[in-house]
Amino acid sequence: MRYHEVMANGTSEYSPVMTNGSSYGKGDRYTAAPNEIFVNRSLHLENVKFYGFDMDYTLAEYKSPQYETLGFNLTKERLVHKGYPEEILEFEYDPSFPVRGLWFDTLYGNLLKVDAYGNILVCVHGFEFLKHSQVYELYPNKFLTLDESRVYVLNTLFNLPETYLIACLIDFFTNSPQYTRVKNGVRCGDLAMSFNSIFQDVRSAVDYVHIHGDLKKKTIENLDLYLKKDERLPMFLARIRESGAKVFILTNSDYNFTDKIMNYLFDFPHGAKAGEPHRNWRTYFDWIVVDAKKPLFFGEGTTLRQVDTRTGALKMGHHVGPLHEGLVYSGGSCDVFTELISAKGKDVLYVGDHIFGDILKSKKIGGWRTFLIVPELVQELHVWTDKCQLFAQLQNLDIQLGDMYKDLDSSTKEKPDISKLRASIRDVTHKMDLAYGMLGSLFRSGSRQTFFSSQSTVAHEQRFTVDTPTIDRSRLVNAVGRVPANIAEVTSLESDSALDLNNDLKCRTYDPRPRVGSRTLTTRTVPTTRTSNMPTSKPTA
Repeated sequence: MRYHEVMANGTSEYSPVMTNGSSYGKGDRYTAAPNEIFVNRSLHLENVKFYGFDMDYTLAEYKSPQYETLGFNLTKERLVHKGYPEEILEFEYDPSFPVRGLWFDTLYGNLLKVDAYGNILVCVHGFEFLKHSQVYELYPNKFLTLDESRVYVLNTLFNLPETYLIACLIDFFTNSPQYTRVKNGVRCGDLAMSFNSIFQDVRSAVDYVHIHGDLKKKTIENLDLYLKKDERLPMFLARIRESGAKVFILTNSDYNFTDKIMNYLFDFPHGAKAGEPHRNWRTYFDWIVVDAKKPLFFGEGTTLRQVDTRTGALKMGHHVGPLHEGLVYSGGSCDVFTELISAKGKDVLYVGDHIFGDILKSKKIGGWRTFLIVPELVQELHVWTDKCQLFAQLQNLDIQLGDMYKDLDSSTKEKPDISKLRASIRDVTHKMDLAYGMLGSLFRSGSRQTFFSSQSTVAHEQRFTVDTPTIDRSRLVNAVGRVPANIAEVTSLESDSALDLNNDLKCRTYDPRPRVGSRTLTTRTVPTTRTSNMPTSKPTA
């Protein structure tokens, strides 16, 4: 299996990361190791006795953008069925726009990229990137509290098509001549639609598609189209068990869907090794839990019941005895599950893609060690290496900037003229920013860490090489290595917020509508300072 970009957690509050060592190009610093793991704190693998895995986007890696496109199209169809104009069917999913970790402000209809404290870094209304002055009108302090009654966090990979559809709808209704824009929504005669009601309709449509709609059906009918497959997966899980550890799968998916997906992933003529007979996927796990309802599983949980694997139906009553290998269970809670498998919190390393449902909740409530899947690191590292010349330019500009100030003290009356340097820095960082995509890096906006990054605490210089994560369980995971000098702070001279640097630099408009014939992006440069999206953090011991 392609053990894509991941994060694992040793003793820190959050989570470590493992990558598959994807090839980026000749001479790339990241191709030296076949596998890479990014860690926050030290982790003794000999202390881990239980390895748990989510299924969706973890063991089962969906193909992008094919899978997101499927969800996007089905959600559009559901909205039209519920009364939305058929024109929205003309929109096509564009994977270059959405990014995880955005906040949607249901009051004003804005997608917000924020830092760890709610300070607004980028503000987008539909496909219009708002200027600094426009943001100030809506958010006087350029700050928004994470209020669940107003803000929805689009944290998961499943949220990507939803994010793009929200932007499409806001853009459509805001710019349609049939509708009049009001502060909190749009009007068409006596019909008023708030941005919150549009969002609730999208949420309802997404839930319907995932629970009652055709998403799972079409996925199962076209597994080759939507799912990646790796013959190393059986060997990977078998080696973990050979090392003496226990393995379990804990997924929110129902048994029937889980069984179809896992049967496909393990559909090889051999078993864990070439020459061994084929085995049912359930034999690779000590325990199997479906319908977990995370993050509720890590709190009060639900009733633990046994699943009839012949029909997929739940058996009568709740399960009270020990958990048996080969059987499938539904629901339960972290406390009950941990007690039944005789595990302590720190004995468990759980691997998942959902930073809140899988990682934060399991860490804070269950005390589990955590391992976060971050597939976006492929693009992040690609930009990091592919644009190394731009990073080198920024480093040189940083040195020049320092040289201009190094001989000055508090008695200096005249400031050096840094306008040309600022213009050069602005030009270079603008090119870097667009290399990440429409909304920039998942982890940074200028010199600020994004909300997503603050939750995962990824440090690009913290990595180590492993051949196979289960062969040597006594390996001590330490953060080693170092990136070039910190040049993300080279231009923080006159601005008190990253918003000044990001929104005022590029006042962008984006047209996703295929009926126009093409997607366009116009960029206008506004004089201001700018910082790099280069991943930075202080090296740790």
